[in-house]
Amino acid sequence: MKDELSYMLVTPYTLSKSRTGGVMSRLLSRTDLKFVGAQVFSPSKEMAEAYADSIEKNSSEDDKKISDLLANYVRTKFVSTDEKRRRVMLMLFKGENAAVKLSSIAGALNYKNLSIESITGETIRDTYADLVMSPLNPDEVQYFEPAVFTARTKENAEINLNIFAKFLKDEPAIVENMTYKDPSKIERTLVIIKPDNWKYASSKPGTIIDMFSRTGLRLIGCKIQQMSVAQGLEFYGPVKDVLIEKLGPVFGKKGKEALEEKFDINLSEKSFKMITDSFGAEYAIDQFYQIIEFMAGTKPPECPADELEKPGKVKSMVLIYEGVDAVNKIRDVLGPTDPTKAPGGTIRREFGSNIMVNTAHASDSVDNCKREMGIVRIMDNNCYSLMNDYIS
Repeated sequence: MKDELSYMLVTPYTLSKSRTGGVMSRLLSRTDLKFVGAQVFSPSKEMAEAYADSIEKNSSEDDKKISDLLANYVRTKFVSTDEKRRRVMLMLFKGENAAVKLSSIAGALNYKNLSIESITGETIRDTYADLVMSPLNPDEVQYFEPAVFTARTKENAEINLNIFAKFLKDEPAIVENMTYKDPSKIERTLVIIKPDNWKYASSKPGTIIDMFSRTGLRLIGCKIQQMSVAQGLEFYGPVKDVLIEKLGPVFGKKGKEALEEKFDINLSEKSFKMITDSFGAEYAIDQFYQIIEFMAGTKPPECPADELEKPGKVKSMVLIYEGVDAVNKIRDVLGPTDPTKAPGGTIRREFGSNIMVNTAHASDSVDNCKREMGIVRIMDNNCYSLMNDYIS
C-alpha cells in the first residue's frame, strides 16, 4: 500500500499557550508514522476561508454542528490582525493510513465526548480541547477551543493539503512582524533537536520543546531536516580549531607517556611537540569528524565528493525562538555542553549522555544564530515540496 501524507495543525491558542510540546509528544509516541515536515506560519484570510469552506463542504450531516464550529474557529481565530500575528504550526506525517491514525490520536469532536463525564485524557483533544455549553441553554456553545485540526480521511487530507500547499508556496518560513513593546530588546536564537532524539518513536522531542517553553519565548519557525555533510562541516567548522587546541596537547601527552612506558625511554620536549602536532591533532580532528557523523550520519572522509551536499542519513529538527534575551534564556534551560555538569532540571541533565550526544544545540550569540540559520537554510522549508509532490 502506498504511503499516505496527512497533517496536524496546532491552533494559535495551543501554540501561544506553549502546549505544542505536549501535542507533539502524543503524536510521536503513539504512532508508527514518519514525522517528515513542520512549519510555523501565519495564515492569510484567503487561506483560512478556503480551509473553513473545505471543513464545511466535506463533513457529514451528522457532524454539521461540529464542522460549523470548526469552520467558524478557522475564520475568526486563524487570521492575523495588525495588532496580533496568529501563528499556526503544521506537522506532516507519512505512512500507511496516516489520516485515520492521526485522527484517532487527535480525538473525535462531538458534544458528548467533550462533556466532563466523558473526558479520559486519552487523546490530544481530551487533554487540550474545550467545549463549554451555556448553563442556561444546553444547545448554546459558550466557549470552544479544538486544540488541533486534522483530516479524518485520506480524501479530506488531500483536499486540505492542496489548500496549504498553494498558500505556503510563497510564504516565508519564519513568522515576521510579531508585535513587541520594545522591539530593540528582541533577539532570535536557533535550536537543533539532535538526531539521538529521533531514533525510535518517543515523546522525548516533544518533552524537550515543552521544557523550552518555560522561557516564555515565541516559536516563530521550525523545520525537519537531514543535515548534509557539507552543512555539518560549515556549521561546526569553528569547533575544529578549538578541539585541536584543547585535545591536541592532552592526547599528545598520553601518546608520549604510552611510548615512554612501552620503550622505557624519556622523550624530549621536541618529540612531545611532534607527537602533539601529529597524533594529538589527528585525534582531535577525528573527534570533529565524529560530530559531523553524529549530525549527518556519515564521516566526512567516508563521504564521496558528489554526495557532500546531499541530505544526510539522520533526522533533526530546527526551531527558531524569538523574544527578550532569547539566547541566554534558551541556553539556561538547555544546560552546559557536558550533561554530567548540567544542573538538575535542565534538558541536557535530563536527556544528555555525553558532550557529543547532548540532546540539543543552541546558538551562543545573536550573530551565530544568523550564521547558523543561513547554513541550515531555515527559509528553505520542505513542507511545500512534500505536499506538492504528494498531490501531484
